Amino acid sequence: MNRPSQHWRADDYARHARFVADYGTPLLDLLAAQAHERVLDLGCGDGVLTRQIAACGCDVVGFDGSAELVAAAARLGLKAIQGDGQQLPFNQEFDAVFSNAALHWMTDEAAVAAGIARALKPGGRLVAEFGGHGNIALIQQALTEALTAHGLAPQPCWYFPTAEAYTALLAQHGLQTVHCQLFPRPTPLPTGVAGWLTAFADPMLPAMPEHTRQSVLQAAASLAESRLARENGLPVADYVRLRVVAFKQ
Repeated sequence: MNRPSQHWRADDYARHARFVADYGTPLLDLLAAQAHERVLDLGCGDGVLTRQIAACGCDVVGFDGSAELVAAAARLGLKAIQGDGQQLPFNQEFDAVFSNAALHWMTDEAAVAAGIARALKPGGRLVAEFGGHGNIALIQQALTEALTAHGLAPQPCWYFPTAEAYTALLAQHGLQTVHCQLFPRPTPLPTGVAGWLTAFADPMLPAMPEHTRQSVLQAAASLAESRLARENGLPVADYVRLRVVAFKQ
């Protein structure tokens, strides 16, 4: 059954968020996909990293909530499925689940962990990196202040756990963690905070007229840019990432 598409727009993602895949490339070394393996790329986006996994010769399946991004992955010749990562439909099908910069969007974290465990074969592995505790704190605060100034409140839309909390969550679902590290990763934003908000802010925004939305985003971008560090003229987002490797027992 087709599920409603998430908000992601392929053109905005390519323009403002290409750095997401660039920073995820080192995670492929941890995955170390082999030609005989079947791999699920959970939150595959437009398939840039999925294609690199497929180049190892393995059977890789991309899975994402956005119809536009799934279509973009399919145009790369990849097998990609649209669906809800909180309701994974797989049962002991994969040697590995890979996920880059996606699990923090799936706020029913218990359902996600259960689905990953169910999707893996016995002995299969999870290799993932996503936003952890403290991620984008300054940007979140700026957006909250801009919304408050318009009499609005942000919508909860992110899951940013500590390493301890995520290790415990995986253990509850039969996944033994061998590596779980929280680390800062300052990230220059190539199209500024305004571009970042264009790509990522919609889930945090309540319903409002378009002119109010633009005013909120402009105010949030200005506040955040005044507080973030800069590198080579670009604002540097206060990213904190959680990197995890775990095995199904």
